[in-house]
Amino acid sequence: MKRVVVTGMGAITPIGLGVDSYWESLKQGKIGFGPITKFDTTDYKAKLAAEVKDFNPKDYMDPKSARRMESFCQYAVAAAKEALEDAKLDMEQEDPYRVGCSIGSGIGSLDIFEKDHKKLLEKGPGRLNPLLIPLMISNMAAGNVSIQFGLKGKSINVVTACATGTHSIGEAFRTIQYGDADVMVAGGTESSITPVGIGGFTALTALSTEEDVNKCSLPFDKNRSGFVMGEGSGVVVLEELEHAQKRGAKIYAEVIGYGATSDAYHITSPAEDGMGAANAMLFALRDAGIAKEEITYINAHGTATHHNDLFETRAIKTAFGEHAGNIKVNSTKSMIGHLLGAAGAVEFIACVKQLTEGYIHQTVGYTTPDEELDLDYVKEPVRQEINYALSNSLGFGGHNASILIGKYSE
Repeated sequence: MKRVVVTGMGAITPIGLGVDSYWESLKQGKIGFGPITKFDTTDYKAKLAAEVKDFNPKDYMDPKSARRMESFCQYAVAAAKEALEDAKLDMEQEDPYRVGCSIGSGIGSLDIFEKDHKKLLEKGPGRLNPLLIPLMISNMAAGNVSIQFGLKGKSINVVTACATGTHSIGEAFRTIQYGDADVMVAGGTESSITPVGIGGFTALTALSTEEDVNKCSLPFDKNRSGFVMGEGSGVVVLEELEHAQKRGAKIYAEVIGYGATSDAYHITSPAEDGMGAANAMLFALRDAGIAKEEITYINAHGTATHHNDLFETRAIKTAFGEHAGNIKVNSTKSMIGHLLGAAGAVEFIACVKQLTEGYIHQTVGYTTPDEELDLDYVKEPVRQEINYALSNSLGFGGHNASILIGKYSE
């Protein structure tokens, strides 16, 4: 098996455009929640979201290209641009068929679908946007990134709902491990703060209807009331170790393990015993060849829904036994909300930064312990050296993904 390292990162998030801004906001405990501005929420129970702010696609691509992309694609291209520049990858020096793309989106563009459905009803099929389908479908994030940067290797779009970002990075990791590519541009992207997106998740009773921005997203807290919709993109450059060394690339961390399972239980609820998520974590550890006791930090899926937080806690306790009490468990969603298909990718970036800087960010808003949730959920930031970071993502349909990164050493 070939070793795989992280050599570049890019992020478009509700609390910062670019990895540096995002990371500083995480350290400061900054929240990205506010009233939804994308449409009138008068008739909606959920009125808050974590929107990307001050994003101008022309800062990342030419105007013609931007017009042929919906927001989820624009975010992906912007994050990929930052990641590739960060990695200092010169495509003119690369075999483009050895550089691939694995960027997933859970939904694609609800926005263009809603707008054109309205046109269809009011004006007929002859008035539909000729680019409706390529603007809407979820694989166009990977397609547009590949086109923009000349990536001619494997190009895939993993769609596993809220586990999409982690699965996308995990499958890119496997691609390099097995020698199918030297470099993979990997991650997730999403922009679904739309009437149907908010209305649909509200109908599922998954969204918080809290109107106080400081109380709307409370992972693991007894007063949690559901998740807050977020948007954005996280993209990383994964690279085969020798390839990275030959070109003198800066190496942030090493991807060492990946586990994926299915609950085979329910379309929206995780398995109550947490066994699916527990086994995803255990598979990642087995893949890496490290002991449970070596894990001291987990970035949880941590959505702030009743079922997720309870069952994920059970999963961690099942996987790690008594050692679970020694593990710091935080939720990045406490600040950025739930980015759906992009969640695992931006959380992967948070893991890399925490690993390299020895700083574990707090779970913002966590104040009232729940009797059934008794792990260390990082009420305050912690400066602590960690050798490994395990990141979990759990998606509707029972999809579970865990990815494990470690400090790089030769």
